[in-house]
Amino acid sequence: MSPVLISSPEHCARREFNIDRRYKKPLFAFFTTLTSFLALVILVWLILHPAKPKFTIKEADIDQLNLSSPRLNSSIQLTLLAENPNGKVGIYYDDLQAYAAYTGQQITVESALPPFYQGCQHSDLLTASLVGNGLPVAASLGYQVERDQTAGKLALSIKVNGQLRWKVGTWVSRHYMLNVNCVVVMAFQPGALVTPLSSKQGSRCSTSV
Repeated sequence: MSPVLISSPEHCARREFNIDRRYKKPLFAFFTTLTSFLALVILVWLILHPAKPKFTIKEADIDQLNLSSPRLNSSIQLTLLAENPNGKVGIYYDDLQAYAAYTGQQITVESALPPFYQGCQHSDLLTASLVGNGLPVAASLGYQVERDQTAGKLALSIKVNGQLRWKVGTWVSRHYMLNVNCVVVMAFQPGALVTPLSSKQGSRCSTSV
């Protein structure tokens, strides 16, 4: 009579445990590596955590702002200060475009600013010539100009859009969208458009990344 082999419950349990042990070390190594990597990323981010660059309008001059409804001719000279407040992070600026707006309407075409690299805690002066020739505008713009002349001041918006990349050592990040919004207030008296309007008081801009 042939012997009959019967596996006891204890034997089955022992076998199942042995199978699990084959995957225990690789899984433990994987989760340990993943946890260490995530902890390193969080630590580097907490230590470096790049602050947004700061922008300030140092000077703005309106050389021309002639309205022949519904067309507008404009010429604005701009000096902008860009500051990198980070002590360990450099910044690459790419595809920067600047333009001017008045009462929510764009009054110049976009003007390209040259790309540049900004070192840690460094500042750079940027200049731009913003021009609009025969730009279509709303009929209400003439009323807005007259109202601001009566009020004695004109609020001009300067906008800069582009991309930036963070640099830490030899590592360079992917591109991030950059949006800069500035408001310049100028003294504006009746008949002032005959001569240039100018502001040299300096105006801090809001920046989003």
